Amino acid sequence: PADVRIVNAMYSSTSLFIVRADSPYKTVADLKGKPVVWGPRGSGFVVLARYVTAVLGVDMNKDFQAIYLDDAADGPAMVLDGRAAALWGGGVGWPGFTAVAKGPAGARFVAPGLDEIAHITSQYPFIKPMTLPAGSYPGQREPVSSVGVWAFVLARSTLPDDVAYRLARALHRGGRDLGARLAQ
Repeated sequence: PADVRIVNAMYSSTSLFIVRADSPYKTVADLKGKPVVWGPRGSGFVVLARYVTAVLGVDMNKDFQAIYLDDAADGPAMVLDGRAAALWGGGVGWPGFTAVAKGPAGARFVAPGLDEIAHITSQYPFIKPMTLPAGSYPGQREPVSSVGVWAFVLARSTLPDDVAYRLARALHRGGRDLGARLAQ
């Protein structure tokens, strides 16, 4: 446990896999044994993937050909050219998913099934059932149910209330401009 306070909730991030639309992969189980790009080793996506895969009874490093990146921007090209079967990531407007979705083959999302979502969220209450809305990415016609987390601005508990208030107020007032720069 950390001694922190939430100053502001930023956005939710539905997490799932993206594959090329012409690939045979339709379930998480289909990806076992395949090269999967998890992202940069210390990223929040990788941490969340560790929780999700553990509940599903698979190990990211043993049950998949795990690919960790120095630069997150390298992942989409690996899926597009076939070096990787899937890319794990999330959120609306995430550049990695956008790049794969705009590829010549198009894209499809792979997420835990409804029973798996219920099991994941029962084991880790901070992981929530979430839906990626239809139209979040090029060619995505249907919503996709999965799991995800919220991004927060955190502060140490000793941050004076007036400073926390001014920070939260500035984020609220600048929300439209911030949103224009960050699709999530």
